[in-house]
Amino acid sequence: MQKLVTLFLFALIVSSCGTPKANRIDDYVFKKKTEKAEYIKSYNNALKLWKVPFKEEDVQTTSGKAHVIIAGPKDAEPLVLLHGMDASSTMWYPNIEALSKNHRVYAIDFLMESGKSVASNDRLNTTEIVNWYNQIFQHYKLKKFKVVGASRGGWIATLLATQENSGISKLVLLSPAQTFESIDKKGKAMPALMLKLFPNKKKLKRTLEAFSYYPQKIDTLYKKQFYLANKYAKSNTSMLQMQPFSKDDLRKISIPVLVLIGDHDVINSDDSLEKATELIPKSKTEKIKDAGHFLTIDQAKLVNKMVVEFLD
Repeated sequence: MQKLVTLFLFALIVSSCGTPKANRIDDYVFKKKTEKAEYIKSYNNALKLWKVPFKEEDVQTTSGKAHVIIAGPKDAEPLVLLHGMDASSTMWYPNIEALSKNHRVYAIDFLMESGKSVASNDRLNTTEIVNWYNQIFQHYKLKKFKVVGASRGGWIATLLATQENSGISKLVLLSPAQTFESIDKKGKAMPALMLKLFPNKKKLKRTLEAFSYYPQKIDTLYKKQFYLANKYAKSNTSMLQMQPFSKDDLRKISIPVLVLIGDHDVINSDDSLEKATELIPKSKTEKIKDAGHFLTIDQAKLVNKMVVEFLD
């Protein structure tokens, strides 16, 4: 783990250097206007994969502008979606039709990485992260709602669920990163870090092969956006705050929780499921066959069915 942390810190240094001041913009994530514009264009193209009506809104908070994609019936129960690292809310394209059928969905771009949210600070600590999301929930008057979090979004969802009076009624964790245990297969997860350090198409291919059981299922439009996120976007130190939750923290979660991991996940192992079962009283766990860390794409139909049944 120490080696991964060292390499990540090196990535922070590399990603913040090498751009002349004249070309820089006042943006935490992107260094150049042209790079940000290219990424946003790719983001918009990936959004075309959402086969449901949606609208995009910006919510001003004390930490910056939150970008939210909203879909589903206006009078339906609210459902918040929290995406994985460098994935943005567009990652839900294989799932949004099923998830928004009976829910009013709010997909939120995380503030400190590539997406359409824009930070006004250099970084957020865990308290500030909770406060940022609470400001969004208050804006939409979400007093009781469900949450689905994938990968890093699963860690954030768990953080929110451990807070007193969180308002979360049900929680789904899809291959949550650093939530129940540290990275399981560190060597196999290394391509993702190398892609961030030295981005090129070959390393993208290796990363997708490591994190997805069926990388050929990943749509080309989304694949391009994910690559540009790694190529242009600044790495952020919030990853270093992501430590597995303590037994006491996990025992605070009294709501129903569904935890799904893939049988080829490089981030989680059976230990994650065992810890969830042991420490979260109302937890249900399942391992998805022929799926990697990107199980929402690898086994979208099955995952959609299990999540919808749990939420309903």
